[in-house]
Amino acid sequence: MRSGVGLCVLGLLCLHSSVFSQPGVLIFCDDPSVEMAINSAVTKFNERLTTGHKLAVYQTLTASKSENGSDSVYSLQFTSRRSDCAAGSSKPWTECNYLPSGRKEPISCNATVLMTETDADTTQVDCQLDDYIVPEKAQCLGCPVEIDENSEDLSSPLYVSISKYNSISNSAHLFTLNSIGHATRQVVAGFRFKLRFDMRKTKCAKSEHQDLNELCVPDEENVEFANCNSTVDVAPWRLEPPQAHLECEPGALPPMLYTRRRPPGWSPLRNLLYNVPSAPSAPSSSPPPPPPPPPPSSTALAQEESSEEDTTAPKPTASVLAITEDVNDSPFHCPSKPWKAFHPAPDAAPTKATVEASPQPSADGVFSDIDLLG
Repeated sequence: MRSGVGLCVLGLLCLHSSVFSQPGVLIFCDDPSVEMAINSAVTKFNERLTTGHKLAVYQTLTASKSENGSDSVYSLQFTSRRSDCAAGSSKPWTECNYLPSGRKEPISCNATVLMTETDADTTQVDCQLDDYIVPEKAQCLGCPVEIDENSEDLSSPLYVSISKYNSISNSAHLFTLNSIGHATRQVVAGFRFKLRFDMRKTKCAKSEHQDLNELCVPDEENVEFANCNSTVDVAPWRLEPPQAHLECEPGALPPMLYTRRRPPGWSPLRNLLYNVPSAPSAPSSSPPPPPPPPPPSSTALAQEESSEEDTTAPKPTASVLAITEDVNDSPFHCPSKPWKAFHPAPDAAPTKATVEASPQPSADGVFSDIDLLG
């Protein structure tokens, strides 16, 4: 029995050693061997440059080490910056300073370095000199643009759409807005709104209520939904009421569509469905009550809590705080401290000639064909 337990423990130890002896053990970013490996990688990369400026190390992000026989393989991730030393010069990058102009973000690099007891041999090093090109979709004049479902611009199109549905539906009750799935606005001869929404049956019967009002709350006992696609053309300057074209079917919005629920108490129709007169305030000769005192701030609460603590404890001095802030408490001291402080050049202000040469809109705010020539 004891031998069986021993074999089990031995098996667990072998499993533990096999797990923790896998390649890629993390090491400290500020280890001298890591600095030596990164120096080799940056020197190797600068040897391949024929134009521009040499790179200089900025920070070490991660470092790991694996064994390859008697040698060690270092896998490194670090950042660099362009230096003021020209590519191809004999001056080592360690004697260069960062180039203050140009790109302000550091350059990402990764490298694999074979380390022996006395030498470092870089087998692979790559640095992302240029940013990734992110394709951007140009704004199309006259194309539909998505608008927020809580926008006040939807109040009129929704009111017209729901009113039309209530006038043509076969239901004996009025329906009210439940949720909005999608909404776009397009500039045509006015504005064209395309809406995707669903409605819920209320307790208001059409025989008793001509339109929605404050009494038309959703019917919780007989739940019934209807969803619609609506296109509404709005042109206020024509002095014509907006017209809605509906395509509706029973049921709520399909679950695969993303719907955004209205906040509690919010509705874009709240100013159009009904107007509830506010109750007149009773005249009173007594002065209004003073406003309640503001709640205590977090700073005041912190001061009250700290007053209950031991006040006899010595306060840390400024030098101790400076030393504490200077210590890198992150695991493995990653990322490391910058090799040098980077002081970017301030952005140049536009000159008078540049401002005069740039196209300016006309006095009435409308661009002409001449503006496009710029």
